[in-house]
Amino acid sequence: MEDLKVVVEMLLFVSDVPIAVDRFRDVLGDVDRKEILRVLSDLRREYEERNGGFQVAEVAGGFQFRTRPDLNHWIRKFRGSRPPSLSPAALETLAVIAYRQPVVKADIDRVRGVDVSGALKRLLEKKLVKMVGRKDLPGKPIMYGTTKRFLEVFGLRDLTELPTLQELKELQEKPGAPQLPGFEMPE
Repeated sequence: MEDLKVVVEMLLFVSDVPIAVDRFRDVLGDVDRKEILRVLSDLRREYEERNGGFQVAEVAGGFQFRTRPDLNHWIRKFRGSRPPSLSPAALETLAVIAYRQPVVKADIDRVRGVDVSGALKRLLEKKLVKMVGRKDLPGKPIMYGTTKRFLEVFGLRDLTELPTLQELKELQEKPGAPQLPGFEMPE
């Protein structure tokens, strides 16, 4: 086989979604899981030391090339437009789903104090949330949860990386802390 690091790097380059270690193993054959993780760690370190335009990031249960967040303004300038964004209503709805999943629409409405139908529809269209089942109640209401795309967009390995509610409260209490504006989805 060619140099393992070269092949792993190439697979990262051609994939438009994060690649799980098990997927690397499917493609590479009898390569040990630890060896793949070592190669990924080496690549992450090399790109970090190089301080180039992109990095190898661990997101949504896999690994992916990502642009460095501090350089996103150059992408916007090149493309001549801002990335799609989430309204404050959609962002608040997404936060309720992320922290309370699986959750039914009635519970989201209750927490937000308004009907979330429109925001929920946009989140479903953007594939940030999905239907995860039905609750065993009269009418069998649909339960919602976040998707792998949610983890990708927010740069999270998994849901345990969400800030705790206490951390969010402390951030909001800092002088000059921004109040939740609409969120811009990264490139």
